[in-house]
Amino acid sequence: MRLRKRKQVAACALVLLSMARQVAAQAPAEATAVADAARTVRVAGHYDNAVGTSDAASQGVITTDLIINRPALRTGELLEFVPGLIVTQHSGDGKANQYFLRGFNLDHGTDFATHVDGMPVNMRTHAHGQGYSDLNFLIPELVQRIDYRKGPYFAGEGDFSSAGAARIRLADKLPQGQASVSVGQHGYLRGVVAASFDAGQGTLLYGLEVNRNNGPWDVPERVRKISGVLRYSQGAPDNGFSVTAMAYKNSWNATDQVSLRAVESGLIGRFGSLAPSDGGDTSRYSLSYALRQRMQNRLFELDAYVIRSQLELNSDFTYFLAKPAAGDQFQQSELRTVAGVNASESWNTELFGLPLRNKLGVQARVDRLSPVALYSTVERIRQSTVREDRVREASVGLYGENTVQWLPWLRSVAGLRYDAYRFKVDSSVEGNSGTASDHVVSPKLSLILGPWRRTEFFVNYGKGFHSNDARGTTQTRLPDGTSSTPVTPLVPTKGMELGARTEWLPGLQSSLALWRLDLGSELLFVGDAGETQASRASRRHGIEWNNHYLAAPWLLFDLDLAASRSRYTEHDPAGKHIPGAIGKVASFGVTVTDQGPWSGAFQLRYFGPRPLIEDNSVRSGSTTLAYARLAYQLNRKTRLSLDVFNLFNKRASDIDYYYASRLPGEAADGVNDRHFHPVEPRSARLTLSYAF
Repeated sequence: MRLRKRKQVAACALVLLSMARQVAAQAPAEATAVADAARTVRVAGHYDNAVGTSDAASQGVITTDLIINRPALRTGELLEFVPGLIVTQHSGDGKANQYFLRGFNLDHGTDFATHVDGMPVNMRTHAHGQGYSDLNFLIPELVQRIDYRKGPYFAGEGDFSSAGAARIRLADKLPQGQASVSVGQHGYLRGVVAASFDAGQGTLLYGLEVNRNNGPWDVPERVRKISGVLRYSQGAPDNGFSVTAMAYKNSWNATDQVSLRAVESGLIGRFGSLAPSDGGDTSRYSLSYALRQRMQNRLFELDAYVIRSQLELNSDFTYFLAKPAAGDQFQQSELRTVAGVNASESWNTELFGLPLRNKLGVQARVDRLSPVALYSTVERIRQSTVREDRVREASVGLYGENTVQWLPWLRSVAGLRYDAYRFKVDSSVEGNSGTASDHVVSPKLSLILGPWRRTEFFVNYGKGFHSNDARGTTQTRLPDGTSSTPVTPLVPTKGMELGARTEWLPGLQSSLALWRLDLGSELLFVGDAGETQASRASRRHGIEWNNHYLAAPWLLFDLDLAASRSRYTEHDPAGKHIPGAIGKVASFGVTVTDQGPWSGAFQLRYFGPRPLIEDNSVRSGSTTLAYARLAYQLNRKTRLSLDVFNLFNKRASDIDYYYASRLPGEAADGVNDRHFHPVEPRSARLTLSYAF
């Protein structure tokens, strides 16, 4: 019966879209919102963040011109172009990165949603952590733009997007073919070839990346990565279609976070490992279709996708605490199929002489996990099954959005979103099988005032949500037999923001945002369990100041500053501080282009200290890292570049945790200690690129 209702909801959504298209066809072609005209503004080729281009001060676009001119140690660091977002790693480079933003330790995704060409990257009910967002399948050279939004103010953003969202768009066509080879220290080797050419009435694009790396670790990382993309497209990005196939496979050894006392006692070195057989392998294959149809004053958009992914992740964070003889290694494993469709219709019209822009949309997704499991292992060999679950998780989201230009200086964007979820779990743990369902309604409202003297102001409010692990929604007992209470399937969030953006000073784009976000339940990473668990309600608030200054056509400066405060709102004797919650972030960048054959970039980022336990008695240190690039154009087609990471060779941590672990010879209860993953020491990579 409930499945029939879901189908009825989806059918109603398609009827609404059909009605919307009919209304749009009858609307006068000359009716165009002032805001739409402003969106054509493009500044300096690096950002589409000019006054009049967004509905919030914390919204923006990064273009390929900036992406290709900045060095990145890891693929996931593409998201560091989002102001205030920090990307780190606490394991091997085949695992999803660690993300920090707006007072969150986002673990591997949780409350930050990422999409690539309409496909969700966040994996719900994941073996390692809710919202797991692995971007290692991307080939950065093919990224055309990154659209980012922060806060739950946008009707088109659903699960995991309360802190923010990024939509990564890949290119349909490359200006020229490119091939590159990169070599570096610690056995680093990377090769990329990509090109596009006319094929029939459209364009065929291909890209291939092969990567090998051992890293600075005492146990060589032995990354073995291959990624491929094949895309056929016709028409323009806003009036055409594309079909894209992607494939990715990776295997690696992992040096996870290590105990500080083990390093200080000399048991292992700074880059050593207490569990040398940790590591994993993963794969991802996808096929997607995207359609954009523009007719006069309307736009119809459709994305459909199928994703097949696999992960086996072997970890040991507590060493000999649970199993003194064999060690505590465990394997988190999953085999997943995801299918989904997103459809929307936008059109312009008028009401009583007021320009209106309307949008209706539907987003549906089904995840099938066969299975998602946790095993006890020794040297990656399974010894016993802790739990093994087969999960079906389905969702449908309906949303509408209306933009009205009330006055030349006043625009409103009102939205409403409805999401419904259904969970079905077949568990190996007795009493944990069953079904659950939930729904949530999320209203949104934004007011945009101005511009006056090339300055505009924003007021944003919205409700959002994140989903919890499906296994928790039916769980009545833990694998050890302890009774357990099912978690709330969908957790509501509420956010608000006051912001301003100005271009009053020629060459400078500057934005300021004051924000607050409330969560009904915190998703918290538990270090000794290696998973994400639902926790208490919380509140965050903070300030962000972002600046992009084009001092000359060849010289760009960036300065982004952010500060936030994060606290639990429910009392607990343990304390009110949220472990891992980021407080201060600063980033400064310089990009130099077209100085004869020379170009270069410098990036400095500061990642502030965080509380590691609830009473704030243990805190992490801060981390300041610098990257640099120097490039020389040998001739019209050939370029040589040198990237240096951790330029000042800082001894700092990518991430810190505080929990109990046990080393050989210690008491059975173990020792509470700081566990850290060191930043990689200074390293250099040399890249030779050829355009064809």
